[in-house]
Amino acid sequence: MSARGAGRHALPTQGTGTLAGAGVLWRSMLRTSRWGIAIWALALVGLLYYMALAVNEVLGAQGLQARAAIIGLPAGAMLSGPGYGLDNYTLEVMVANELLGLYAVMVGIMSLRLAVRHTRTDEEAGRTELLRALPVGRLAPVTAALATCLLANVVVSGLMLAALLLLGFPLPGSVGFCLGLMLVGLVFAAIGALCAQLSSSARTAASLAGAVLALAYLLRAVGDASEPGGNVLSWLTPVGWIQQQRLFVEQRWWPLLLVVAMLIAVGLASFLLQQRREVGAGLLPQRAGRDRARALGRRVIGVGARLDRGRLFGWTVSILVAAVLTGSLAGPVADAFRDLPQLQAVLGLRGGQAALQEIVVAAMATFLVFFAMVVAIFAVQGAHRLRRDESLGRVELLLATAVSRWWVMGSQLLLNVAGCAWLLVIAGFGLGVGAQPGMGEAVLGTFIAAALWNLPVVACWLALSMLALGLGRGAVLVWIGLVACIVVGMYGPLLNLPQSVLDAEPFTSVNALEIVHEQASMLVPAGYALAAAILAALALILYSRRDLGR
Repeated sequence: MSARGAGRHALPTQGTGTLAGAGVLWRSMLRTSRWGIAIWALALVGLLYYMALAVNEVLGAQGLQARAAIIGLPAGAMLSGPGYGLDNYTLEVMVANELLGLYAVMVGIMSLRLAVRHTRTDEEAGRTELLRALPVGRLAPVTAALATCLLANVVVSGLMLAALLLLGFPLPGSVGFCLGLMLVGLVFAAIGALCAQLSSSARTAASLAGAVLALAYLLRAVGDASEPGGNVLSWLTPVGWIQQQRLFVEQRWWPLLLVVAMLIAVGLASFLLQQRREVGAGLLPQRAGRDRARALGRRVIGVGARLDRGRLFGWTVSILVAAVLTGSLAGPVADAFRDLPQLQAVLGLRGGQAALQEIVVAAMATFLVFFAMVVAIFAVQGAHRLRRDESLGRVELLLATAVSRWWVMGSQLLLNVAGCAWLLVIAGFGLGVGAQPGMGEAVLGTFIAAALWNLPVVACWLALSMLALGLGRGAVLVWIGLVACIVVGMYGPLLNLPQSVLDAEPFTSVNALEIVHEQASMLVPAGYALAAAILAALALILYSRRDLGR
């Protein structure tokens, strides 16, 4: 670092207050997170703007009102929100009803990940202890982390407000939409910082914060489905509070005061706990381990399975609940879509009046594609633990024993392939259970088989993430590619994208309708399986040759 750079980033030489050095740490955190924040902001705002334009052009007033009929159902309210303004379902009301809850989850994930990364992850890596040897106050790291989250949410909300105003949305509702998102993001940033005080592990802290976010969304979903406008459960979560603003209908601001009160309470709790604990330690007691490990626990693959079981359990519960609820929508979706060619295009049906059973099957096939996309996210995360263990020096210690690099990555590949297969089975099982009444025939085994038909595509994404790890770079490109394919796969037919673009998207190329009609061809899945095997082999070769930590 040059003398000029050192002077710009140097820590203060005096000052022993609890916030000493917070400003310097904040600038450092912004520097390391700037690209991640930019990607989050551009992706969220760009998707919202493009979806609003496309939905308005393709569906029109008649199609929007048909969507209102679906949102008015209990299952529709569970997946979207309380459903205000369904009698006059304009584009603004649709965005508030169907996207506000989803975007609250997205900014919550962004915020809690940033908070945990700049608090507990730095402590676990030993960086915070080194900083505390300098004139850095006890509260400086958590203050800088929350300030970083604040700026990230301001950037996302500010750009989103500009996008909504460009779309011609009214100013009060647009401000309420963006202000609610910003406050929810800050609440979950504070929850992430609080969980970082409780656990001595960044993995556990992130899991705890993620569980709180999932619980908040689940409470909102159950409350909104229980009765029109939501019941008491909808008022137990910040996600529900911002949706209770009734944006673009009968807007009310006071629910945001509940979010502010929660933000203050959780933020103060995280600061108080930071004052009371030792650096590197967590307030929750750690469970004592066994005197001797079991036979599987003395193997690399056994340790990996034990470390990943919490993540797999959380994904299993989430996918099972979502799949059963989504499957229960098959009948109502078919009724709403039957007479509307605009909405049938969402399911890939052309030609206008489709038979009811055909619409049900097409809807279920679309749902299967959606869950394959969700499992692909799990797959791309597969390289995260190995990448993190490498950055913390654990892989070097493991390689000092009689373990090869091939098996270090290979065991993680096998575990994640098995995990992806399990989650696809759960998705097919849940959809089959939920759709049984609408299908009118036994579909459980059929939909489990159809879900597993997507495993080769999901395995390709897992292999790509491992290839990025083998190269030591490119993980962001894998995520960008996955998000692009998800957007094209979900909204391609609705947005009238060119056929060449639709054909290049991998998820919809494996047609689950073939399984349902017992006309499945092995050619496409076999091609993806071969591609996944080649990518995985290349990843293993590159990982065995590159320098660790590079």
